[in-house]
Amino acid sequence: MKNIKIGIIGATGYTGSELVRLLTDHPNAEIKIITSESRAGEKFSDVHPQFLNICDDELKSINEISNYDLDIVFLALPHGVSMDFVAKNHHQKFKIIDLSGDFRLKSKSDYEHWYKMDHHFPKGIEDAVYGLPELFRDRIKDSELVANPGCFPTASILPIAPLVMEGLVETDHIVIDAKTGVTGAGVKAKEVTHFPNTNDNFKAYGVSNHRHTIEIQEKVGECTSAAVTVLFTPHLLPVDRGIISSAYLKPRKKVDQELIDKVFADHYGAEPFVRYRKVVPHLKQVRGTNFCDVFAQYDERTNTIITMGVIDNLVKGAAGQAIQNMNIIMGLNETTGLRQVPLQP
Repeated sequence: MKNIKIGIIGATGYTGSELVRLLTDHPNAEIKIITSESRAGEKFSDVHPQFLNICDDELKSINEISNYDLDIVFLALPHGVSMDFVAKNHHQKFKIIDLSGDFRLKSKSDYEHWYKMDHHFPKGIEDAVYGLPELFRDRIKDSELVANPGCFPTASILPIAPLVMEGLVETDHIVIDAKTGVTGAGVKAKEVTHFPNTNDNFKAYGVSNHRHTIEIQEKVGECTSAAVTVLFTPHLLPVDRGIISSAYLKPRKKVDQELIDKVFADHYGAEPFVRYRKVVPHLKQVRGTNFCDVFAQYDERTNTIITMGVIDNLVKGAAGQAIQNMNIIMGLNETTGLRQVPLQP
């Protein structure tokens, strides 16, 4: 197969950096343009020094993208900015994989309620396919616009979906308790991620109103005809990267551990990036990789199914999943360029 000609729009953040890191060793990827409006003219390795002599490409302005013949464009742009690019370029021949939240939801009104901003390209909402391959692979392969999932939703939906799809759990009150590393907040300095506020500390945020709540609820809802209500609380861990999401679900019928194990084996046994574990997983077992490690245990005393999903928020929660989606669109094996071994210790 010929090389895939790639543009990365927005290169100064963690997601842009991860895209370059992973695509550098992708056998079919050729990065043609990397953009940054604030650092145009500088080398990529000036912004991210770890890339010295690996990727020294000059950063270009987004206005130069028309000078390149591209197959895939990754948008590593903030919410509200991606929609402008898509509105301007949706007629171009390249496929777009958007890592922002601008096209993840199916409703303009839901987006405006949860993101607190206007959405002025509703056609993109209609056209976009949600890029969670394990659930929507068949839709992704023919899509012109992929809405790459959020990191919390990826870690939360994958451990819940098989139980919901099999009708084993009540869906009117799904409780999710999730923890993330500070890279989930982006590269720009903020008070919440200031070292003295995160080091040796642990706190909840976005209680009852985090924007990923509606994304999780909507996509879990696509797995069932029943009404779905999700209560989601995120927490900030004093670590660089990684997410662990725990959910608590009530069975609708009699279950036991053997049945639960079978459900997960049936759903994910052939999936290259979802590993069903028999022991509780942790962050370092997925660090730097596109794996989502899933765990489920039935607690007979409380009649509760406890599920866990563990990912690297910058890889399966962002750049790695975006590349997995690119592989699907371009007809490649999904694991191409994504065979990294977890970094532990």
